[in-house]
Amino acid sequence: MKDRDRRGHRGHHRGYAGEATLDTVVIYGWHPVREALQNPKRKLKRLLATENALKRLADEKVETRIKPETVRPGDIDRLLTADSIHQGLYLEAAPLPAPAFGELGAQDIVLVLDQITDPHNVGAIIRSAAAFKVAAIITTERHSPAATGVLAKSASGGLEHVPVVSVRNLGDTLDEMGASGVTRIGLDSEGTATLEGTAFGGPLALVLGAEGKGLRQRTRSLCDALARLDMPGAIKSLNVSNAAALALYVARTRIPA
Repeated sequence: MKDRDRRGHRGHHRGYAGEATLDTVVIYGWHPVREALQNPKRKLKRLLATENALKRLADEKVETRIKPETVRPGDIDRLLTADSIHQGLYLEAAPLPAPAFGELGAQDIVLVLDQITDPHNVGAIIRSAAAFKVAAIITTERHSPAATGVLAKSASGGLEHVPVVSVRNLGDTLDEMGASGVTRIGLDSEGTATLEGTAFGGPLALVLGAEGKGLRQRTRSLCDALARLDMPGAIKSLNVSNAAALALYVARTRIPA
């Protein structure tokens, strides 16, 4: 486990099999913190801000909602890694609430990320998820980035619109999804049919694997179908974040929000 001040600590949240979410997520930088402050669904715990950052918040009429602690830039530097650009803002908050599988409706789509580790990729996926109105993103507790820091910056505010849930056992979670009536479609370059040619309705779970490794064997076995994204050009594979965006577009043409 990483330093608690940087990553928060893990706790339990009912609704997903074997789930472990961050009790506290850390968000820093002007745009991610501003989005969080303006999100009424985001429960705030602690806000550290420099005098300049507080003046900018006031100038832009952004309400802090909690009493900020006025600090020097170095005080925030000590809580983050050396390459973190915080712009005088550091926020500790609770994770967004996520719906239980049984609460998902026919128009709902969930993204399941099987050990996708790069925070820039996950951040881009979160941004696409927000654009296509995804109900939740499920990641593995191990081998996935925490929902903080560089991920929040890469998501460009998307983290405030899509709950991110971390689970200990992805197989058990996929099992629970199936029992709750969620259709599970795994994206796989060796899928027997294209995603466009695969029969599915909602609620839907799109399951994506890490670049290079793809879906793990148990993950594949628990999907209702494996589908591929066909590429007519010379390059036959996409970055996982681009693949997620394309798959969400295809899914949303079949399952209107």
